[in-house]
Formats: sequence, structure tokens, C-alpha cells
Amino acid sequence: MEATERTRLADYFGAVARAVEPETRPASLLITHLLAERPTFVRAAAQVSDLRAVLPKPKSIHPHARAEVEALVRVDPLTREMFADPDASLAYIESRAAGREVVLFDVGGYFAPVLDAIADRFSGRLLGVIEDTENGHQRYASVDKLPCPVVSAARSPLKEPEDFLVGESVVFSTEALTRSRGDIFHGRGALVLGFGKLGSSIARLLHAKGVHVTVYDIDPVRRTQALSKGFTVAQDRNAALGAAGLVLCATGAMSLQGDDFPRLRPGAYIATVTSSEDELDLGRLPACYETSSAGEHITRYASPGGHLFYLLNDGNAVNFLHGASVGPFIYLVQGELLAGVRMLSRGDLAPGMHEVPDADRATIADIWLNHYNR
Repeated sequence: MEATERTRLADYFGAVARAVEPETRPASLLITHLLAERPTFVRAAAQVSDLRAVLPKPKSIHPHARAEVEALVRVDPLTREMFADPDASLAYIESRAAGREVVLFDVGGYFAPVLDAIADRFSGRLLGVIEDTENGHQRYASVDKLPCPVVSAARSPLKEPEDFLVGESVVFSTEALTRSRGDIFHGRGALVLGFGKLGSSIARLLHAKGVHVTVYDIDPVRRTQALSKGFTVAQDRNAALGAAGLVLCATGAMSLQGDDFPRLRPGAYIATVTSSEDELDLGRLPACYETSSAGEHITRYASPGGHLFYLLNDGNAVNFLHGASVGPFIYLVQGELLAGVRMLSRGDLAPGMHEVPDADRATIADIWLNHYNR
């Protein structure tokens, strides 16, 4: 990022932070993709809260960004396992924010499995969670009885530009990798698993490239939407897996189980929009498959019987190979995450799912337009 862009970004986040700054600053822990531009957002999070630690998602850490953030705040390693065990997760949060009012910034529902334990046993007060992604939104929404408020930006109108551009970056990176092996999209029918905001964006972009796109979603409403937009909707998921030369996984909820992989069309490519642990049950892949490199960031899986498929970027979000850039539109959503701190700091939200008020969204959008639509 050029110095002028970095200055503009700092000015933008400074203006947002001033506009949404809470009366009292709670402690916070921040899970984030630590990409090249992210330190500026980290500084803004530290402006609206007492940021106690940053936990970068392990598959998306830019080394220079990490070094810059480490000069500001503690950076701790992140795994799903550390927030799977209630005692371990509670011990960690106590070590960083004991006795404090605390807000948890999340990307992907990491805290969902242990939220009850944190809310019940933490020595301070858990004010709530701020969630960024649809995957995480679903994880929290599926909790039978949330013990605290969760402010979600996943379905905000400010996220719509980001969702479209993430879809574009996924298609770009997938095509770049397949072309590196001399393969092109044309002639390879694509199956998009999941027709949410990302899946629908990917389907539209593939269609625009002349690819025949089939869609499958467990939600019949989304299948109806896909059909209305001109896509083929799979009635038999297994048959669709066997016919597609390219499978894009965009459910955020285990698109492919272990016994799905042998059903894939021989030579099919698989790409995902999130981490492999969320989309692919590779741990239950039949043991007979052997792996080898088929090119940079492409893994070949082959069985003794001759069945094979190709996995892009080890099953992790393929667009992160090329920076996952969606331009300045992502700063809209990050501004909304900052606004969530003020909502939670008041301590008057009921347990359950919440969204940032339209008035705050309008304020953030106006600040963004003043900085990025000159």
C-alpha cells in the first residue's frame, strides 16, 4: 500500500472511530485476517476499545502486517481447538482481560462453542460478540439460547459490495491456478455448492465467462432463487458431483464430506471460499488416496483405482493466494464492526442476534464516500 493510500485509510478509520467511539472503552480480543492493510483497522479497534490481544487467522497472516501489529499489541496464535474446550478458552480470556468488561471480535464463529462457559464463569463481564462473516453468523444463530448479544455485520447492506468482489477474487484465483496447468474453464461444467451471497456471486461470474453452472443448496428457497436467475439446479447432489469438472464450495458448513470425494468427476478441481476445516471433511477422505504436487498450490489426490481430483490451496480460501483484495469496500464492514463496540459497551442489549442501526451504517457510508469517492 502506497503512503498516500495508507494515510487516507488512517484518516477514514480515525473519522469512523470518532463517530462511533463509546463513552467507556471495554477490553477486547480481536480475531482477524492479518492482511497487509489490516494494521490500520487494528489501530482503530484499539481506539474504540482497550485491545488486549490480536489473534490472526493462521492461513491469512502477512508477515509485515504481523510485525507492525506486534509493535502495538500482543499477538497470540489462533486455532479452533483453543476455543473448543471451555476450561482452556476461559483460562485464555482470563489471562488477557480478567475482571474486565470485554467484547470479542470474531471472524467465523470461533467463540460460539464456549460462549456459555465464558458468560457464566468469566471473572469480568462478557458484553458480547461482534461477528463479521455469514459462516460465523450461522454458528451463533444456531446456538439454542445465546447467553449474550451478538452483533453481526454478515447480512449488512454495507457488506454487499465486499461479497460480490470476494466472489470475483475467488473466480480469478481459481482460474489462475487451473490455467497454470494448461486447463481452462470452458468445457468444465461448474458446480457451486451454496447459493448465499458469495455462492451467487461466484455463479454469476462463472456464467459471465461462458461456463455452464449448476447450483446446489440445502435451502429450497435458495434453490428457487438460483433457478429464477437462469442456473441449473441440481436435483441429485451426488450426480452433480460426478458431472462437474470444477466444484466451488461456498457453504461455510462442510460442503464435502469424506465419502463425497470418490464421487467427484475424475480430474475435477475443488476450490473453497473459506478455510478447509469449515468446508472440507478431508480427515474422513478414504485412506487409499495418495497426494502429490500437481503445480504450485495444487495438490493431486489419486486412488489406486485411478480416481483423481485436484485440490486448490490445500482447501483453504483460494483467493488469499492473490491477496484476496476487494479494494476499499471492505473498510465499510470494518467500520460497522467498530460501531458494534459502542452498541455492546452500553450493556443494555438483550442476548440474541443484533445488527448495527441504519443510522450508524449511514454515518459510516457517508464517511467512506468522503474518503473514497472524491
